[in-house]
Amino acid sequence: MILDEALAVARKLADEQLRPRKQQIDESGEWPRDSLRALQAAGLGGLVVPSDAGGQGHGLLAVARVCDVLAFECPSTAISYGMHLVGSAVVAAKATAAQRRQYLEPIARGEHLTTLALSEPGTGSHFYLPETTLARSSDGYVLHGTKTFVTSGGYADSYVMSAAPVGAAAPPGEFSCVVVPNHARGLQWASDWNGWGMRGNAARSVQLDHVRIDRDDLLGDEGDEIWFVFNVVAPFFLVAMAGTYLGIAAAALAAARDHLLERRHAHTGLRLADQPIVQHRFGTLWAELLRTRALVWDAARMGDDGDPDALPALCSAKAEVAITAEHITTEAMTLLGGRGYGNGHPLQRMYRDARAAHVMAPPTDLLRTWTGRAVLGLPILGE
Repeated sequence: MILDEALAVARKLADEQLRPRKQQIDESGEWPRDSLRALQAAGLGGLVVPSDAGGQGHGLLAVARVCDVLAFECPSTAISYGMHLVGSAVVAAKATAAQRRQYLEPIARGEHLTTLALSEPGTGSHFYLPETTLARSSDGYVLHGTKTFVTSGGYADSYVMSAAPVGAAAPPGEFSCVVVPNHARGLQWASDWNGWGMRGNAARSVQLDHVRIDRDDLLGDEGDEIWFVFNVVAPFFLVAMAGTYLGIAAAALAAARDHLLERRHAHTGLRLADQPIVQHRFGTLWAELLRTRALVWDAARMGDDGDPDALPALCSAKAEVAITAEHITTEAMTLLGGRGYGNGHPLQRMYRDARAAHVMAPPTDLLRTWTGRAVLGLPILGE
């Protein structure tokens, strides 16, 4: 499935499957199970799985563009799907033959949903410094710790996690990535996510109480986590987030456009769209969205091409998208006047969803710092 075909499938599913469910998902906070199953059944679950494992073999640009399309209708579905793609990419990066059989091939067939579980309560946005511990056992490893804000928490079939060796004050680079099956004993999920925005993403916490996993569930070698973080996790996570928030911004702009073309003043008969100041403000917002989307796509292409400047470009792209999404949703509500503030208006959901872009790790401030350090030739994780 080439990218144009994948986008066509995504648009069809967004229109037929995601649109009818998005209001219910936002109101109830339910995880978008049916929407995600539809994406998997259509072959999009294996978007980034290598073709030799039965997947589509796409990279960062495809992730950004498909998430953009899906988020236009349902951001909760898009972010859940995006985290599945990130997890898939991490598993695929150094997959063993056993991991190919157990994870990648079922993902490609639409039979397995994975996700990312890196955040922890004690490290905040420093998701690359896990306190969760990984100890060797006679037949594998034992995990102990807590993960927070796990998208699709309790619903995914597996969880890509990070962990540090027991008893070691290891510097960055001596952590490990593992994949934990959902049936592993000792996973204790917290209550359902009840958020202000992104209400359907099931961003739950999980306690790992001496969770045992097989040796085959180690991704790469012990101590590979920083390699995974900056070569796979960060690029795919950043574009999945960027694409999702672009879709929200685009939806807000479309909602504003519809209102401006339909709303008329009774005393003049003129539409709001006929006013020069409104035309000016709307045109400015349209250019902002177009400019930011171009940055995201270009950064994604750089990543796919192996450009050495890809990481700071991707960091900048996600930071710019956060600003754009917040600004456009805010301005769209202003253009709608009182209509945008009435209970139940779709723009309220868009604004709530968009606001989270700044705090989704890595947060905007940290991304700016990473970008500055990278372009100055300094270590990204320097003090």
